[in-house]
Amino acid sequence: MSERVWPSGAATAIGSMPGTDPAEAAAIVFGELPDFPHLPELPARGVGADLLGRTAALLVDLAVDVVPSGYRVVTRPGHEHRRAVDLLRWDLDAVQEAREKAGATPPVFKIQLAGPWTLGAGIELPRGHRVLTDRGALRDFTSSLLDGLAGHVAEVRARTGAPVVVQFDEPSLPAVLAGGLATPSGYGNVPAVPEPEARDLLSTMIEGAKAITGRPVILHCCAAKPPLGLLREAGADALAFDLAALDGASAAFLDEIGEVWDGGATLFLGAVPSTAPASPPSLKDVGEPAFRLADRLGFNRGVLAERAVPTPACGLAGATPEWLRRALSLTRDLGKAFVEPPEGW
Repeated sequence: MSERVWPSGAATAIGSMPGTDPAEAAAIVFGELPDFPHLPELPARGVGADLLGRTAALLVDLAVDVVPSGYRVVTRPGHEHRRAVDLLRWDLDAVQEAREKAGATPPVFKIQLAGPWTLGAGIELPRGHRVLTDRGALRDFTSSLLDGLAGHVAEVRARTGAPVVVQFDEPSLPAVLAGGLATPSGYGNVPAVPEPEARDLLSTMIEGAKAITGRPVILHCCAAKPPLGLLREAGADALAFDLAALDGASAAFLDEIGEVWDGGATLFLGAVPSTAPASPPSLKDVGEPAFRLADRLGFNRGVLAERAVPTPACGLAGATPEWLRRALSLTRDLGKAFVEPPEGW
């Protein structure tokens, strides 16, 4: 599924934002990113508002609660699980209000949730081991999440009137593949998951999301060297990563990017810093790395308009309110520059 549902020149953000006011966050998103808004995430609100808690709120017939080490599977929803469900409902209320005030239905609307490996790495079984160490439990979580996703997509579509695109966030995937996750004792590591196994579970989730939305699926990984080839092989239509990952990148990694781009994937290029740099960047400062990438890989620069979407480098939860608006403005303007590059670029 490679059909693009977002307009050429559209820009979006990864998901998280600073602050605790969902109405303000939704208004900013619809104001700054009118062609490709997203459901804001506000982790500063605490437990249940972070990526794992927010995703757990979608689980069907599975519940989590909070223990000193993090989220853990429990027999029935407790206070923290119910809080996560309430936070998500309030966020959807805010999005609906912002959409109504904007007075127009966006061409597409994006939602974000943890991918299966990040969810399985971040939630514990009752005895303290990570969910991903029990393949049966991991399959149950994947099935439960897809069931919850179906209802969530239907509600988002009803509230926004727009086609819904799903973004899976997999920040833990590189550690899963490398055997870099600690065991409960802290004295050892969980064995590395073989790439074919990781790919198969991702494929199940991606295919399920496509069946629910009928739209392309985005995979986001903010690691220094994201496994783009594996994500593309798993069926991802679009890959989101930080352009800074290209600093000092090996020829093999650049070849990997070139192969997935040439294969028809859309690249969501994290071009704008997530927090305010010491020196305020210009549009050209944030845009040049994307144009250089196209040049280095031997693509016509028109590929940026056809199969690239600019985003901030990662989530914006750590940004100041001032930088938040500036970062989204730069991102939006860069989308336009992908279509019509300014003179001298």
